[in-house]
Amino acid sequence: MLSALLGGMIFHILSLPIPWMLGPMFAVLIGSKLWPGRYMWPGTIRNAGMITVGYTIGLAMTATALHEMSIHLPIMLLLTLLLLFFCAGIAFLVSLVSNYNYMTLLIGSIPGGLSQMVALAEESDDIDMTVVTVIQVVRLMVIVVSIPFLIFNPYTGLSDPVVTEMAGALGNAGAAAAATWSNLLPDLPVYAVVCTLCAWLGQKLRIPTAYLLGPAIGASVLQMLGVHGPALPSTLVNAAQLAIGSYVGMLLKPEQLPHKMRTIGLAVGSAIILIAGAWGFSSLLTLIQPVSMTTALLALAPGGMDQMGIIAHEVGGDLSIVAGYQLFRLLFIFFAVPPVMKMLLRLRRSRRGKSVS
Repeated sequence: MLSALLGGMIFHILSLPIPWMLGPMFAVLIGSKLWPGRYMWPGTIRNAGMITVGYTIGLAMTATALHEMSIHLPIMLLLTLLLLFFCAGIAFLVSLVSNYNYMTLLIGSIPGGLSQMVALAEESDDIDMTVVTVIQVVRLMVIVVSIPFLIFNPYTGLSDPVVTEMAGALGNAGAAAAATWSNLLPDLPVYAVVCTLCAWLGQKLRIPTAYLLGPAIGASVLQMLGVHGPALPSTLVNAAQLAIGSYVGMLLKPEQLPHKMRTIGLAVGSAIILIAGAWGFSSLLTLIQPVSMTTALLALAPGGMDQMGIIAHEVGGDLSIVAGYQLFRLLFIFFAVPPVMKMLLRLRRSRRGKSVS
């Protein structure tokens, strides 16, 4: 626990992306290798963290948000599918020049939530979770670093010399509406029971990533029924990320990763190609909708939803477009991708069984 807290604090101080997940993950990974046998992280703690993250995703699925996304649904769906097919193509190319199987590279290349993709990889015996985690983390790091550079670099033609005062106003409004512990009662216990039951039921029904998907559905339904869903204080959200990151750190086996530098190099190259693809899709979006290239790029950037929102504030981008597209892609990957991946894995196993027989 101390290692996880220290890792989270270091990543937070350095302003690195999702510090309370990646920091504990790296800290526990390093500690468990330096002092083998002394580290243990129960799966129940990880599951509690997953339920918490699922709850927060469910809160974003409000009737208003779903209605706004339905208006732009055809374009959102088209661009999301194009991005996913592009990721599948990248994974195929990397599989040709590496020793990793295609499904491992595909799950690693999908720009979804890190916790969800890792959970999906953990549920599949023939997926190398270490490779999935390396590719996902490298992609996120490259995107979070490169997108601000592209936006604020004067040579790309995207930066706007006029920075609106809306950012400060929105920031103050957000601070005023910040979640507090006193706002959690009396509704949070209701959500806690429902989300836990939905996670348990999802696990019994063998739903992919049940500890995320079940609570998300439960929280969304409660909101639709008019039960207020309180926003969680950052301490609880950080604790949930720490629980997941620490568990992943215990599972990673970098010593089993062949050609470490080559794998990291392939991950960086894949992320750069993905950014180039996002740039192309952003240009397509500007032709379909009357949005600026800056707004389009932030809306379609494959990762770092919170960072993209902050940058949109800074440059005066259309925050509703950015948040809408990012949220739609997250929800689409959250709900649609795991069942498809499960189906592909079953087909792969059946074909492998027929070839053996």
